[in-house]
Amino acid sequence: MFGPAAAVAADQPTKTIKTVPAKDTQTLDGKTMFHEYCAVCHGDDGKGNGPAADALKKAPADLTQIARKNGGAFPEVKVQRIITGADDVAAHGNRAMPIWGNIFRSLSGQEGETLRVNALMKYVEGLQAK
Repeated sequence: MFGPAAAVAADQPTKTIKTVPAKDTQTLDGKTMFHEYCAVCHGDDGKGNGPAADALKKAPADLTQIARKNGGAFPEVKVQRIITGADDVAAHGNRAMPIWGNIFRSLSGQEGETLRVNALMKYVEGLQAK
């Protein structure tokens, strides 16, 4: 890029994502956990428009379209596996999304991990576009 557009682009600050340790929400409520752990990238509405979205190499997924992209059925196990980090998501490239399974396990053990992942999955299921 050359000319005035290059000068404008050079003046734009580079957006970065500050990583901080996950704090324990002290609740297993899916909505509360979503807003604490997921909304920064996926947005409060789950559409991929969170405040950190612009700093990512790949845009966060619009979580309201999962069922539509899966023939109208919400793939519970697949979503759980993506949350835990068991399955990579091609759109995330080098796995920019945190591996929440490890994080949740460190906060509340194996049983807590399972409960948190299930609560998040159920909350995301409720976000599906009608």
